[in-house]
Formats: sequence, structure tokens, C-alpha cells
Amino acid sequence: MKKLFFTSIFIIGTFFTIQAQEIADNALGLRLGGANGVGAEISYQRKVGTDNNRLEFDLGWRNDSHFDLVKTTALYQWVWNIEGGFNWYAGAGAGLGIVDDNHDHHPENHGHDDGEFLYVAGNVGIEYSFDIPLQVFADLRPEIGFSDYEVIDDFVPDFAIGVRYQF
Repeated sequence: MKKLFFTSIFIIGTFFTIQAQEIADNALGLRLGGANGVGAEISYQRKVGTDNNRLEFDLGWRNDSHFDLVKTTALYQWVWNIEGGFNWYAGAGAGLGIVDDNHDHHPENHGHDDGEFLYVAGNVGIEYSFDIPLQVFADLRPEIGFSDYEVIDDFVPDFAIGVRYQF
């Protein structure tokens, strides 16, 4: 019983000593990812309400010899302070895009098609806000796409790093 009591006191004390760090009202920058699809995305974040929650909107494009792609992602994120300027976050959302296959004119084109696609996405990451209005981050955004295009119609674990200006 004493162990339970002291454990409860420790957990409650830890909860009340965690410092809450306010997130910026707005942030704009670049998200540089990999995976199948988009490499670079313009990323915008907007704080929601008085809690450390926010919306993130990303617009990405890819133009190469295999296919051209434009996609947009919208995520709702919950943010928790680790210590100082370090935060971690998790979120969920969805997106849509347009793909243009550059192999349409080849007879060996099997399973490739132009068109639109939808996807659902999760998001988890870590960020650091400097004393100046600059933020760096690394995150993982797994996506599950729904389309006839074989590159998009899969599970894609999109890992990215990036930088944002906070205002």
C-alpha cells in the first residue's frame, strides 16, 4: 500500500512540474522527405485554440522521368513539451493528389495511370524551437494511398526533416 501511495505522489508531482511550452501561432517552412512520391513540401502550421494543438498543411510536388505528382496533406497535431525548446507531437489527417505518368505512351506501361488519389496519414515527430523564431524537426508520416496507380496505392512510411520560420 505504501508503494502505491508513493508511486501516486511521484506521478502527480511529475505531472505538475512539467513545464508547458507555448507553440508558435504560425510556422512556415520546408519539409524534406523521401519515400515514393514527394521529396520537398512547403509546410504551414497554425495553432488551434489555447491548447498546444495545431493544424499542419503541406503542399508537395515531384517532377521526374517516371511521373509528375502534386499532393496536399492536412493534419491535426497534438504537441507535448519534453524540455526547454524540445517538443514531440502526434497527429492524424488525410490528403489528396494528382499523378501524371510519364510512361503513358509506352506499350509496356502496365498498371500505371494518370489521375487523382486520396490517402490517410498519421504523424509523429520531434521538434526544437530556438530562441530566435526558427524551428527544426524530424518526423515520420506513414501514408496509405487509395488509387489505381501502383506507387501511390501502398503503405508509404515517409520520413522527413525540415525547418520552419515561426511567427
